[in-house]
Amino acid sequence: MALDHEKPNAPTPHNAARPGDIAETVLMPGDPLRAQFMAEKYLEKPVLFNKVRGMLGYTGTYKGKEVSIMGHGMGIPSVGIYTYELFNFYGVETIIRVGSAGAIDEGLKIGDVVIASGACTNSSYAAQYQLPGTYAPIATFDLVQRAVKEADRVGVKYKVGNIFSSDTFYDDAGLQSLKAWQKMGVLAVEMEASAIYMNAARAGKKALCICTISDCPFTGEATSSEHRQTAFTQMMEVALGVAQG
Repeated sequence: MALDHEKPNAPTPHNAARPGDIAETVLMPGDPLRAQFMAEKYLEKPVLFNKVRGMLGYTGTYKGKEVSIMGHGMGIPSVGIYTYELFNFYGVETIIRVGSAGAIDEGLKIGDVVIASGACTNSSYAAQYQLPGTYAPIATFDLVQRAVKEADRVGVKYKVGNIFSSDTFYDDAGLQSLKAWQKMGVLAVEMEASAIYMNAARAGKKALCICTISDCPFTGEATSSEHRQTAFTQMMEVALGVAQG
């Protein structure tokens, strides 16, 4: 069901929060259980503002600044809905995705961090804008700068560059698809960043995707879902540092 985007209405069918419940800066992992973990670990006095469809969202303070943390689910359709509503219905100014990604660049190892300055995609999400060409989704530059500064401060091993937001997790082309992106210098594959960047651009807001490498498709190395929920704390701390401004 498509709603009239010209008539913002909150709460929405997907978010029980009321205006004022959500901070201007929102950190968004894909997994709602990771959102819960982050809120309980890092936020002071976190308050649950949403549990519709199990997509947990919390608002609290981090080092004195109000911050929200909310899951966004898997894939561009899911993240497209949640981030659109946050930007357009709830007054959110900045969204930082904190997620997992598969390594495409051969120099990346499990646990390394990727700061996505751009996000290629095989999705048709941009078709809605009826542009006379191909749109290139990019992060907000000052957020990239702050993320690099925070990663250096924390001592995280990271790379900055282009990633690939795929519409398919089980791709019929297999690894051949990723090898083609590898030739173009793309660092990693995930499934959401390009839609976040497009929603931010259309709304005149800010966005960044920071990912931790959770698997290496070319070698078969991978972490468990339980490990991803709780272990990617360096990425989380970089994102929280960016949120501080």
